[in-house]
Amino acid sequence: MKFTATQIAGILEGDIVGNPDVEVSKLAKIEEGTTGSLTFLANPKYTQHIYTTKASITIVNRSFEIEEKLDTTLIKVDDAYKSFSKLLEYYNQVKMNKVGIEQPSFVSGSARYGDGIYIGAFAYVGENVSIGTNVKLYPNAYIGDNVIIGDNVVVFAGAKVYSESIIGDHCVIHSGAVVGADGFGFAPNENGEYKKVPQTGNVILEDHVDVGAGTTIDRATLGSTVIKRGVKLDNQIQIAHNVEVGENTVIAAQTGIAGSTKIGKNCMIGGQVGIVGHIIIGDNVKIQAQSGIGRNVKDNEVLQGSPALNYGDYNKSYVHFKNLPRMANTIHQIEKKLKDNE
Repeated sequence: MKFTATQIAGILEGDIVGNPDVEVSKLAKIEEGTTGSLTFLANPKYTQHIYTTKASITIVNRSFEIEEKLDTTLIKVDDAYKSFSKLLEYYNQVKMNKVGIEQPSFVSGSARYGDGIYIGAFAYVGENVSIGTNVKLYPNAYIGDNVIIGDNVVVFAGAKVYSESIIGDHCVIHSGAVVGADGFGFAPNENGEYKKVPQTGNVILEDHVDVGAGTTIDRATLGSTVIKRGVKLDNQIQIAHNVEVGENTVIAAQTGIAGSTKIGKNCMIGGQVGIVGHIIIGDNVKIQAQSGIGRNVKDNEVLQGSPALNYGDYNKSYVHFKNLPRMANTIHQIEKKLKDNE
């Protein structure tokens, strides 16, 4: 897929300095640019590379002044970083603009779907499924019975959406993710055996939710597990039954959230965080990586450690943690002197 400088300038509303007909077909870092590649300069510390780069086109800020000979065509924009991000988004849209139903695949006769549908080979769409417009289901995707999917949703290869789940508009579900598997519900009997508790609820993803590769979101025992608008989930996260994650919260990889916990909006949760069940975490909370949360958390708290402490208290305490061997030795010496004085 090739783009000319004129086409790119049109997308970005930029001004061309150099050859308007030069073409690019790939992206590169400015220091690694080669002929036919597009790059950008936003950080001033990389300025020296613009005079040596072999990239055919470089996006720069309008304030950039040429001081030496250039071999690259410039496209001047208000904000080079934002413009490059916009171009990446546009490129992805073009690249992923597949349509049609590939064979072999299975689409139930009772399923309904809108315009612009793409269903890849070996995908499965179950009974009474409702799919909106411009939805992309990549090969080996599984959509269970009675699922509702909104507009402009992408379900990547091998992702599974179990029955009764509801997916909002503009959601992305990456490969290997499982939405709607049974929650971990078992009750012991008098023999010490565990009997499964039926999981009869569902999962709801509101609009603009991203689900990372290998992440699992369990269906509710009763009611719904709810991932609210704008939530971004990294890879390999476990979200248990009846959890609720508030708007625009972001969660990093390998975090586990136990059942029925409620997490507020605009939270930032680091990798490998463990959160117990049946607690409430407030809004705007920040939890550092590898922390263990075993209590309710108020709005705006910043936590670290296991069990987690206030972030400032943890850092103050850690100074002493590191010095424990020296402190223990000092105490031992004091005890020895006291004993000798006796």
